[in-house]
Amino acid sequence: MRRLRAFARWGIHAVRDFAHAAHGQAMALWLRYRGGIGFTVGEADCSPIPIVLLPGILERSTYMAGLGNFLAERGHAVHVIDALGWNLAGIEESVEQCLQFLQKEDVHGAVLVAHSKGGLIGKALLLDPRVGDTAIGLVAIATPFAGSTFGGPLQRLPLVESSPLGMFLPQSADLARLAREDDVNHHIVSLAPEWDQMIPGGSHLEGATNVTLAGRGHFRPVGDSEVWKQVHRCVHALAEPKPSNESVS
Repeated sequence: MRRLRAFARWGIHAVRDFAHAAHGQAMALWLRYRGGIGFTVGEADCSPIPIVLLPGILERSTYMAGLGNFLAERGHAVHVIDALGWNLAGIEESVEQCLQFLQKEDVHGAVLVAHSKGGLIGKALLLDPRVGDTAIGLVAIATPFAGSTFGGPLQRLPLVESSPLGMFLPQSADLARLAREDDVNHHIVSLAPEWDQMIPGGSHLEGATNVTLAGRGHFRPVGDSEVWKQVHRCVHALAEPKPSNESVS
């Protein structure tokens, strides 16, 4: 009976999270239909650190519009990379698209703010020697740094491995490479939901600042104003390093 109740709670949280994702996708498509998004930078006392949003797989740049507006209102120039499209490309191709954008827009000293797959792209971007000072840190929300076992036995199907979802397999070459190269991990903050149905193993990244969010679900944190505040604090913590005995809270 206890196991049944736990499964029921899991199901309720999952349904709510997927419903949030569907609503977010609908709003993102509506914004794109209306001509995309343009963030108006507000006046603020904080440092005007530029921010680049990196959405997850099957998420258009408009998916993170709420978070982008929140950060822009606080004085940050917020950039989105429309070339990523539905974010189905491999990590290397995505990094190339990001580098081209950063160079074209002459972005310097930016903090990357990412959701899910976007965090993998963000880490790969920080590892690329060509990035220079264009990007200096990453705040990743619900990113599968160690992969995901969400698909269970279905993940062993050749069709899955050869699809864009294959990069999330724990044994994927992309994840193995990113795991080996940990020099930039101390420039990363990983915000992990308390419970994430898409990443059963969590989003812990060795050497990074790992923070557990109070909310549950893979998608809901992207639309949570309390998470937005946390992201804002993390952006400044990465761009304005504190003494080694202090950490992001």
